[in-house]
Amino acid sequence: MWIDSVAHFSDSDMVSTLLSDLSHVLLSVSRDVNFIDHTSDLGWKEGQRVKPIVVDPGLYLARKTQIFYATEKRPMPEAFNVFTGSPWVVLSRPFLEFCVFGWDNLPRTLLMYFTNAVLSEEVYFHSVVCNSPEFKNTTVNSDMRYMVWDNPPKMEPLFLNTSDYDLMAQSGAAFARQFNKDEAVLDMIDQNILKRSQNRVTPGAWCIGGKNWWMDPCSRWGDVNMLKPGPQVKILGDSVQRLLQDLSSESNQCR
Repeated sequence: MWIDSVAHFSDSDMVSTLLSDLSHVLLSVSRDVNFIDHTSDLGWKEGQRVKPIVVDPGLYLARKTQIFYATEKRPMPEAFNVFTGSPWVVLSRPFLEFCVFGWDNLPRTLLMYFTNAVLSEEVYFHSVVCNSPEFKNTTVNSDMRYMVWDNPPKMEPLFLNTSDYDLMAQSGAAFARQFNKDEAVLDMIDQNILKRSQNRVTPGAWCIGGKNWWMDPCSRWGDVNMLKPGPQVKILGDSVQRLLQDLSSESNQCR
């Protein structure tokens, strides 16, 4: 489990440790698999996210401003089905190359359609992958994140705290959100999962110093490209294998 929200350790610490575990686990996973939470059941998003036409001035101005809504709404498309889901995705290289080069024009068509949509990151990749015969059977319906929601769910998940730690750590999720700055549960993650001492970086295989217990093990660097799985790698690996076992199941297919 890793943080993708406000944290109090450096990005390089998090990325180094995260890459070690993910690289170790994903080495045994097909390179064609796309971890993308998706559904065609749009619900309220149809009227509030897909049909409204918006212009984001932040695309053209140096400062951030509120988006503008057009008075008219567009009809739902007939040439393709709209899918929605989590904006956090783990996508394969073949699928991203398809989105960039768009050899059958589908990615470009959907890009033009969703350019003026609200939160297009919640619909674009989901709609492309599920409308493509080549990639629609490569989806794992998960964003690999641990979140706790209100009932009924609101726009954002609840902020995680120390009472969530045990379930979060054992969930097998690769990421977790969201956290308040300097939340005590972040210290628990540092101590128990990242094995990071106060005011020090997260130790990795590249740390070759600190032979004595009072010395910083990362005071000297070795090969910075060396990866070493952390203590959570088995839980993460078991979670990913469970997701992959259901790859051909109805829950993973684009419906």
